[in-house]
Amino acid sequence: MFWELAGVPAVAVRRGARVESVHHVAACAADVDGEVVLKAGTIETPVFLRSSAKPFIAAASVRAGVLERFGFGERELAVMCASHNGEPGHVEVVASMLERIGASVDDLACGAHPPSYEPAAAALAARGERPTQLHNNCSGKHAGILALAKTIGAPFAGYLEASHPAERLIIAMCERVSDDVFEGDRLAVDGCGIPVYATTLRKAAVSFARLATLHGVDDEDAIALARVSSAMASEPWYVAGTGRFDTDLMRATGGRIVSKAGAEGFHCDAILDAGLGLALKVIDGSRRAAPPATLEALDALHALEPKARDMLRQHAVVPVKNVAGHVVGEVAALEGWLHT
Repeated sequence: MFWELAGVPAVAVRRGARVESVHHVAACAADVDGEVVLKAGTIETPVFLRSSAKPFIAAASVRAGVLERFGFGERELAVMCASHNGEPGHVEVVASMLERIGASVDDLACGAHPPSYEPAAAALAARGERPTQLHNNCSGKHAGILALAKTIGAPFAGYLEASHPAERLIIAMCERVSDDVFEGDRLAVDGCGIPVYATTLRKAAVSFARLATLHGVDDEDAIALARVSSAMASEPWYVAGTGRFDTDLMRATGGRIVSKAGAEGFHCDAILDAGLGLALKVIDGSRRAAPPATLEALDALHALEPKARDMLRQHAVVPVKNVAGHVVGEVAALEGWLHT
């Protein structure tokens, strides 16, 4: 239940020198055996991973052979894991995937919204064009699920339903990596229409530790997870886009950290060289608090080199601007929040 999920004051919003708002955060870092090495707030209450689950959703398609069947490379796989900006490069890759699958834009059931990247949205509007499903930040994930359906001989129709053969494979993969079962209120509908699952922060951290180490899973899952991790690390722009935290974090760390944000203030990281997973939830669902809190948690885990931390400063201290564009405050982590 919501009231069971508690966090600690972690991120402050300052207007001038005064704190105006505070975001509470719960976080957990763990290894593949579930040993917790960092904890803040409640970590045993199930919460929805939202888009942070996309690496495992994509891994189900990889395990089924979609890369070989359709000649997908690392860019296609990265965009299957993406919550992308809807920039032209993202849209082009997804459109190419649909063509190779033998699907159309109309087969995408994710719905349409303007590109998340404002310059791309402005350019689209200036051309007098309306956004399509291709611009949806989840279009790559949906294209990957259609590819999975085609590979296993299942229809495109109904692919949003948990009972669809493609979704059954996806849910089974997510259950295996998290050592959990998703039923009842632990399974719901995501913003883009597909099933979304809830698990604890500790089990989410274990899932990402498995993505980091490839341990604790069977050989076929390990191969699929390795390909997902490699694609995300090699093609981080396709996982998010210009100015986005996930893209910048993977670039700054040279792919040593593979990261994936989710809606409602969720964020997860696979810390490859430490063999750890990190799962973090902003209790009030605010997106703005997740990057500063994540960077503080990664610092506490000694996962960031000084150069990387410096490269990511724009995500650690985010300016608050007024309507005229003047900086009037900042969003930043509270010092020592992980030790309260």
